[in-house]
Amino acid sequence: MTGFPEVRVAYPAWVGDVVDWGRAYESPEDRMKLAIRLSRENVDRGTGGPFGAAVFERDGGRLVSVGMNLVVTHRNSTLHAEIVALMMAESRLGSYSLGAEGLPAHDVAASCDPCAMCLGALLWSGVSRVLCGAHREDAHILQFDEGPVFPESYRYLEKRGIEIQRGVLREEARAVLELYRDRDGVIYNG
Repeated sequence: MTGFPEVRVAYPAWVGDVVDWGRAYESPEDRMKLAIRLSRENVDRGTGGPFGAAVFERDGGRLVSVGMNLVVTHRNSTLHAEIVALMMAESRLGSYSLGAEGLPAHDVAASCDPCAMCLGALLWSGVSRVLCGAHREDAHILQFDEGPVFPESYRYLEKRGIEIQRGVLREEARAVLELYRDRDGVIYNG
């Protein structure tokens, strides 16, 4: 081997056409609408799985980053929408913690309840609130395995100071999962 592999994560080309970086996303519903739009665009444009996420400043709603599921297109099992959104936010802010001193509090809007890996990443990310759209049961219908996530998992995050708000625009988020199923999208559970 002459060189070592490297991993580069880049947004699909369509992100610049879809995301309004200059507007404030003030309500949880506004934030979830963006996460759902990202998930739908990802399916419609064939760039990944039916999941979207975004990071916002909690007060004021300034958009910090977006994420979409890039598992299949990047051949990387860790590139779930929440992970991509967190990676991009931390890169943009120059910090490994969104809860670092001097930074505002941050929200993550995820189009579906996070899997076990993403819940762990959210815990370590420093976010103060997680907004979830579709429920894990909605993803499970498609045979996505969300891993060992239990009611205690959410309680643990809440005890650590992370507010969890589930079911935000659930029906709209679930519709994207159904669209992915109807298009015979790849189920990539390993």
